[in-house]
Amino acid sequence: LRGRDSQPALASARAKRSHHLIERRKKEEKKKKERKKIYERKNIQDSRVLVMGATFKENVSDIRNTKVINVIRELESFSVNVDVIDPWASSDDFMEEYGIGIKAEADENAYDAIIVAVNHKEYIGWQAADFKKYFNDDKGVFVDLKGIYRNMKEEFNYWSL
Repeated sequence: LRGRDSQPALASARAKRSHHLIERRKKEEKKKKERKKIYERKNIQDSRVLVMGATFKENVSDIRNTKVINVIRELESFSVNVDVIDPWASSDDFMEEYGIGIKAEADENAYDAIIVAVNHKEYIGWQAADFKKYFNDDKGVFVDLKGIYRNMKEEFNYWSL
């Protein structure tokens, strides 16, 4: 397609790309505003975060090369209290490799945020109520790294990548 026939198609593609960029900027601004609200509401050093999953990938016990440790270290750099649970990972191995223990169970009514970092089969069927029992209030942040709980966006202050 050359000449006049290609012009409408190019214009349409540019319009779609422009619309996509505008929508992405709006979402980024909304997330910034949400983060600001959270930071204003809570002293971050007093926060507790539950990280669900610590292994390299779902449904395996391998902790080598896990990227979850980067999330944990980043939270710890802000003096956030982090608890980690993982039905597959060995707490002893994780402690030896990274200096962090893995809890057998999460504490109920204890967390300001929950991060579902690894989608183990044990977490797949969880409903909003299963997560809510671990939040210390109704303003908790729910971070779904893989986006498998998008259907719960309305239930939480929901973030996903």
